[in-house]
Amino acid sequence: MNKNLTTLVLFVFISVSLFGQKLPTGNPADFKVKTCLHSIGYAGLWRGQASLTLDEFLVKAKELGFDGVMLMAKRPHLSLLDYDKAARKKLKARIEELGLTLVGLAGYSDFTAGIDKPGIPHTEIQAAYIGQLAELASDLGTKMIRIFTGYERPGVPYDKQYATVVEGITLAAREAAKYGVTLVVQNHHDIALHHDAMYWMLKEINLPNVVAGWDAWSPTLEGLSKEEIRQSVFKMKPFIANTIAADYVTMPRYHYENHLTNYVADKPVMRATAMGEGVIDYDTFIEALKEIGYQGYIVYEMCEVLEGGGSIQNLDATAKKFLKYVEKFK
Repeated sequence: MNKNLTTLVLFVFISVSLFGQKLPTGNPADFKVKTCLHSIGYAGLWRGQASLTLDEFLVKAKELGFDGVMLMAKRPHLSLLDYDKAARKKLKARIEELGLTLVGLAGYSDFTAGIDKPGIPHTEIQAAYIGQLAELASDLGTKMIRIFTGYERPGVPYDKQYATVVEGITLAAREAAKYGVTLVVQNHHDIALHHDAMYWMLKEINLPNVVAGWDAWSPTLEGLSKEEIRQSVFKMKPFIANTIAADYVTMPRYHYENHLTNYVADKPVMRATAMGEGVIDYDTFIEALKEIGYQGYIVYEMCEVLEGGGSIQNLDATAKKFLKYVEKFK
């Protein structure tokens, strides 16, 4: 058999047998609420936020009653630099001992980083990084990595940046395929943030292990209406394998203009709050997920300065409010 044809057949076989992220079925009866806690909420990254070790976080997720966990694949939790094969084996056993599902790893990519310095192979570096994360994910027993696209850099043509993101994700997906891992692209960074742009990008990449992690909060902060956000779910239906939920409140900002003796409005600051208590319409969003027969987890994160403070007690109470909130969709 021709070598290229053999490679193609092998890739198709792997994609069918191993990239088993469940995509929407189109049948609302197939929708089930499966809860997942993102470890970033207990990583101490935000002002005033308490920090737990990775093992303490796993115990916490179990005690709170979550079905699964998403692990932040960087320090202080799950860094490639800290987990050799022995440590991975031990962590996998611990997750199984606690009866948790490792839903996926949260990777941290930015494919436009360094685009103004073409002498450094930044695209290859990030693809290799994601490939190493894929090996880590496989060793831990999960087949999913959340990734980002890229932040738009000033002074560089947009289409050059877009093309670099497409190239980078394609290279990364091929590395991830070696371990049977799917890349879930979250609508987080600038490039392809809107659902029409994301849909186009995923169709252009056209690889079986590149799908979408579609969230409600980014479209809300883009200024999309309730109906537009609902339609984004229907548009992204062929690709949605994950969603991360977080609710926010708006803190208005103004600048004093001395010569006007007045204030000029500026973009507001967003602060985290409990599910159902902020500006994100999760009733509409989750009902839309239900309509398309969404099969993935609802991953909860506390990823900003949190209303009520960052103590363990407040983090726990806020996480419990999420569990209570999603009960109505069961």
